[in-house]
Amino acid sequence: MTTAPSQTEPQAQGDILFDIRGVGRYFGSGDIQVKALDDINLTIARGEFTAIVGPSGSGKSTLLQLMGGLDAPSVGDVHLNNKSIAHMSGRELSDFRRDHIGFIFQAYNLIPVLSAQENIEYIMLLQGVPAAQRRQRVQAMLNTVGLEGYADRRPAQLSGGQQQRVAVARAMVSRPSIILADEPTANLDSVTGSALLDMMKGLNESRSMTFVFSTHDPKIMERASRLIHLQDGRVVEDERRG
Repeated sequence: MTTAPSQTEPQAQGDILFDIRGVGRYFGSGDIQVKALDDINLTIARGEFTAIVGPSGSGKSTLLQLMGGLDAPSVGDVHLNNKSIAHMSGRELSDFRRDHIGFIFQAYNLIPVLSAQENIEYIMLLQGVPAAQRRQRVQAMLNTVGLEGYADRRPAQLSGGQQQRVAVARAMVSRPSIILADEPTANLDSVTGSALLDMMKGLNESRSMTFVFSTHDPKIMERASRLIHLQDGRVVEDERRG
């Protein structure tokens, strides 16, 4: 087990996906300023299966949003693949997120009028991937997440667990550098959540896919190879296992 001060230990530069340095996210000003995150220094290496944990209000979701370029830090910088995303904006940031980051959300965020296949295919469509290659990759992902035969079903025709499997497939199909998952099991029953996590852990181990979770779920914590504990916007413990 390692504690927070050791989080700055150097790693081989080629292995580092995220390099987060001196990051703070502040709201308000003066006497009413709230520090949602304060002086965060972390690296995330390729192939990690990491959970960001802590009580409500500790800054977990805020940190994930900064890593995903959905928000910008008040101070500090966030690098992904040696590129600063903290200061990107507009089309550059949108394209970089599309090509490098997969998102899995608590609420699934599927497009209701599109089929499972079309939801999974959507990002590749934006990337300009040829139609034949899109179909091949979508079918492979449906097989991978156990949804063979469900390609033409819309979200309303799928269970919650099936919808989240579509969301996982959508996040992975574009082959991003990293997948960020914000409370992905919160709306699932225990059995379905465990099956989904086992699937993601298997993909992490077999394909070296990198996952970072924001979570309260003990099932995710049990499977994580690293736990980053936040409290009051600061890293208080960085625990590596295995």
